[in-house]
Amino acid sequence: MSAAMHTSITVRVLSALDRKSWLALGAFLALTLVAVPVLHLAVPPESAFHVSAYALTLFGKIMCYAIVAVAMDLIWGYGGILSLGHGIFFALGGYAFGMYLMRQIGRDGSYHADLPDFMVFLDWKGLPWYWTGSDSFWWVALMVVVVPALVAFIFGYFAFRSRIKGVYFSIITQALTYAAMLLFFRNETGFGGNNGFTDFKRVLGYTITSPETRLVLFGLTALMLALTFVFARWLVSSKYGRVLTAIRDAESRVMFIGYNPLWYKLFIWTLSAVLCGIAGALYVPQVGIINPSEMSVANSIEIAIWVAVGGRGTLIGPIIGAFVVNLAKSWFTVSFPEYWLFFLGLLFIVVTLMLPHGLVGLWKTLRQPRGARA
Repeated sequence: MSAAMHTSITVRVLSALDRKSWLALGAFLALTLVAVPVLHLAVPPESAFHVSAYALTLFGKIMCYAIVAVAMDLIWGYGGILSLGHGIFFALGGYAFGMYLMRQIGRDGSYHADLPDFMVFLDWKGLPWYWTGSDSFWWVALMVVVVPALVAFIFGYFAFRSRIKGVYFSIITQALTYAAMLLFFRNETGFGGNNGFTDFKRVLGYTITSPETRLVLFGLTALMLALTFVFARWLVSSKYGRVLTAIRDAESRVMFIGYNPLWYKLFIWTLSAVLCGIAGALYVPQVGIINPSEMSVANSIEIAIWVAVGGRGTLIGPIIGAFVVNLAKSWFTVSFPEYWLFFLGLLFIVVTLMLPHGLVGLWKTLRQPRGARA
C-alpha cells in the first residue's frame, strides 16, 4: 500500500508540469549546474565567455528573489492575499543563518574575540540567550524554517480568524515589517544594529569567498528555485489548490458548502513565509551582508511588483518578473541611480494600466491568432 501511495505521489508531481515545462526546467538546471561552473572555473577571465564572480553573485541573488516571488504568488495570485510585508520573513531567514556565519568568524574578527565584533564594540560580556546553538549549522537550518513559520502562523491566525482582508490586511503586514525593522535597528537587540551582520569568513569550514563555495551556493539556490517551482505547481493543481483558488474568488460560497477558509489561508501563508526564510538564508552567504534594510517597506513592495510585472497566478511569471526588474535595477542603479525609483513607479503604473496579466499575459496574447485577440 505504501509503495502504491509513493507511486501515486510521484505520478502527481510529474504530471504537475507538461513536457515542454520539464524540458525548460532541465535546460535551466543544465545551465546553472553544469554550464555556469565550467564557464566560471575553466574559462580564463579575459575570455568573453567567462562568468565572473560578480555575475555569479548577481544571478545567485536574483534567484533568491525569484523564490520569494513564487512564495508571494502562492498567497497573492492563488490565495488573493496581498502582503506588503513579506520582507520580514526573508530577513528573518537571513538573520538566522547570519548568526551562524557570524559565529564561524571566531577569533578572525577585528577584535580577535570569541564574540562577534559588534558585541565587543558595544561591551557585551556574553552572547544573548537567543544566540544559543547558533554555532550549529543544523540548529540554525532548523531556525531558518521555524522562526519565519512561527511568526507567520501567529500573525496569520489572528488576522485570518478576524477575517481581515484586502487593503486592511496589506496595511497591517506593512506595519508589521516596519515595526520589525525599527526593532532590528536598535543595538541592544543583539543583531548588529543598522550595520547588521557582515564580514563573513567561513561556512561549514569552507572559505565563503572561494570560487568553489560560491558555485556550491549558486547551485543550491538554482536547485531550490527549481524545487520551489515544481512543488508550487503541484500544490496549486491539487485539490487544496483548487479550494484555495475558490476561496480567492468567492470565499462566502466556499464557507457555505462547508470549507473553513482559515486553515487554507493559514497554511499557504505560513508556507510562503518558510520559502522566503529559506531564500533569505541562501541570499546572505552569497551577498555577504544582512541588515534591517531588508525589512524596509520599499523592499516588500518591490516583491509585489516582481509578481505583477511577470504575471500573478502563473508561477513562472513572478520568476520572470524578479529577473527583469532586478536586472533593470542593477543597470539603473549604476548608470542612472537617481532615476531608479521613478522608473520603478512608472513600471508599476504601466503594468497596472496596460498589462494587467503581466509579461506572461502579454506573451499569451501575442501568440493568439489576430482574430482571437479581439
